[in-house]
Amino acid sequence: MADKLALPLLLPGPSPPNKPVLYEQFPLTQDTHPKNPPSRTSPNSPLKTEQSPPPLVMSKRVRLGKHRDPNRGKPWALEGLSSKGQEILHTLLSFEDNGVRIDGYLVQLETQLGFDLEALRVDLLGVIKGLGFHKRREMALNVFKWMQSHKDFGLLLKGPVVAVIFTILGKEGRVSDADALLQCLSIDGVAIDVYAYTSMITAWAAVGRYKKAVSIFEEMEKEGCQPTLITYNVVLNVYGKMGVQWSKILELVDRMKGRGVHPDSYTYNTLISCCRRSCLYEQAARIFDEMKLAGFAPDKVTYNTLLDVYGKSRRPKEAMKLLKEMERNGFSPSIVSYNALISAYATYGLLDEAHEIKHQMVARGIEPDVVTYTTLLSGYERVGKDDSAMKMYEEMTSRGFKPNICTYNVLIKMHGNRRNFAEMMRIFEQLKSGECTVDIVTWNTLLGVFGQNGMASEVAGTFKEMKRAGFIPERDTFNTLISAYSRCGSLDEAMAVYERMLEAGYIPELSTYNAVLAALARKGRWKDAEKIFSEMKDGNRCKPNELSYSSLLHAYANAKAIEQMCTLSKEIYSGPVEPHPLLLRALVLVNSKSNLLVETERAFLELRNRGYSPDRTTLNAMISIYGKRKMIAKANEILHFMKESGFTPSVATYNSLIYMYSRSGTFERSEEILREIQAKGLKPDLISYNSVISAYARNDQMQDASRIFSEMKNSGFHPDIITYNIFISSYAARSMFVEAINVIKCMIEQGCRPNQNTYNSIVDSYCKHGKRDEATLFVHDLQKLDRRISKEERDLLLERIRNQ
Repeated sequence: MADKLALPLLLPGPSPPNKPVLYEQFPLTQDTHPKNPPSRTSPNSPLKTEQSPPPLVMSKRVRLGKHRDPNRGKPWALEGLSSKGQEILHTLLSFEDNGVRIDGYLVQLETQLGFDLEALRVDLLGVIKGLGFHKRREMALNVFKWMQSHKDFGLLLKGPVVAVIFTILGKEGRVSDADALLQCLSIDGVAIDVYAYTSMITAWAAVGRYKKAVSIFEEMEKEGCQPTLITYNVVLNVYGKMGVQWSKILELVDRMKGRGVHPDSYTYNTLISCCRRSCLYEQAARIFDEMKLAGFAPDKVTYNTLLDVYGKSRRPKEAMKLLKEMERNGFSPSIVSYNALISAYATYGLLDEAHEIKHQMVARGIEPDVVTYTTLLSGYERVGKDDSAMKMYEEMTSRGFKPNICTYNVLIKMHGNRRNFAEMMRIFEQLKSGECTVDIVTWNTLLGVFGQNGMASEVAGTFKEMKRAGFIPERDTFNTLISAYSRCGSLDEAMAVYERMLEAGYIPELSTYNAVLAALARKGRWKDAEKIFSEMKDGNRCKPNELSYSSLLHAYANAKAIEQMCTLSKEIYSGPVEPHPLLLRALVLVNSKSNLLVETERAFLELRNRGYSPDRTTLNAMISIYGKRKMIAKANEILHFMKESGFTPSVATYNSLIYMYSRSGTFERSEEILREIQAKGLKPDLISYNSVISAYARNDQMQDASRIFSEMKNSGFHPDIITYNIFISSYAARSMFVEAINVIKCMIEQGCRPNQNTYNSIVDSYCKHGKRDEATLFVHDLQKLDRRISKEERDLLLERIRNQ
């Protein structure tokens, strides 16, 4: 299936993310905005329009319960109600049972008003608003039903009453009932105005049904109902939550302005927020500048939103510059501002600087909150400083902050990535028992952990359990599954997930592109990776970021396409801006993987000289390349730096050391390091055991090799092809061919198929000991031992014997 990867990746349909929009409002009169609000745009503006009227005073945003309300948020019932209407409202509010019969009271009101339908309509609207204000929403719906059943329902249902009832149902979470009511009213010929449609769009968005919200918007336009500025703002917010392509968002803005509806400050804030999901910091900065050119002064929401975009985009310098501008313009940074700034530094890997910002914040009288601590906890976890992460967690809890679901998700990831699955699942079960509400991120984190550790069956099982728990896979879930299955070695399954994602109507975004790129990179499919990368560079949808470049580097490294890798490395070093620290770390990794010592050391020095902190993975790569070259002193120097800097050595760290010592004169140190892993509470993996077995087998200590082999099996690990080949090559090298062949029989019985290296070691040993005839006989009889071996494989072995 991976061979059938189709480009381009992007499809036209939108997709639902997992959080509701926050902009929830509808107007109560038709003309809530001036006809020509300010909209000055620069020639190169992303919001360029042909009509550019001069700046006017900015209109205020309209909110339910606030617009033209002399009572300033007091019950709507007192606004415009007749004395009889007020009496009826108070009577209805006195009933505890929402199901009480109200028809008689409404008939009394109609009679008292002399059957004046307009006066009755105004009073009933006031009664419904009053009931809604006091959260007697079922009774409000009953009043509406009475109006709907009235012989003059067409006149009574004019104006904002439909919008009001849709909003009331939306607040109750009864959006399906509101939708059914919309269809019923349409059939009955009741005119659905823009405010009713806007209320429905808002209601669907509030429950996270973004595709449905967009479909209502499209239906509204199809019916010829012209959206207002508020409608557009709500839909733009929905687009942002959905992660809709930036080009489609700008298309909607152009359409809006082409109809004479001009952006307000809320529109600009919303557009900046739309850049958050895909880390479109350049586009967000342009909108910010455009907002000021259009005559709108950024407010605290604007600054905090843009700070958040910079934070998620790993742009600490831009974030700090913006914070200073914010202060110059009279806005004091809040906890929200500082948390975004801390996030920018933490995700960039500058943990010391992030911690210092926390101290500065406290010095200014702003106390950290659970978000502050969780951001730092996540940052320390990401770079591998487990002790610092736990200290941050302990400080948070000691100060009385209760962990939220984000905190628990970070802890699950940390323990899972350290293969401490017992603690990981203990936290997960604790969450399920009611400590916090498990969210979609929790499930995605579990999927990611199991994928990271190559546990394909656990990935599949967790995904099934997630769906049984009522969670619907969303874009990030699919992205995580693509990554998880590719890490488990199944590119076909990863691509099948990608196809299911497209079938579900999700539009690939930057994170999807990067997940697919990483999947191709793990298989060394650099030509396919280049095609996707070129599409990203040439299009205007998802420009490659540092993660995209990193994946392409890894694709070259895994395919041993050293020339292409070096060309891209030069491009990174000589680019117009200094290399991103993530790219420098990637260069350390790929060069180490390719055993290019000089290039690895150059990238590592570039990283340090530019003031960037290496993470644990980078340090592990340095230990790995020094270990492969038996540079014990250099490896220990990095290990010392790692420990001094607060990094917690991982199993990968220890495995590099085991491998290094297994090929040195002090091979016994390999088992000592294995014991150190266990003493640290970590769980050795198959690589750990195979390296120690190899250390003893290479030095003719087969009894110790067998002892470690038994320990490995008792620990729950199944021998793999590498394990068996170690024993086979060791026995064959010592002319113990009977023992070597017995190991082959054992591995076949256990379902592990021999590879070419298995048989090469035996025929090479026969030839080395002057037993070419025995080698030839072994190959001719090989089909009796291994029924699956092909004639072509046997011919290659015979050719190998002839060439020795």
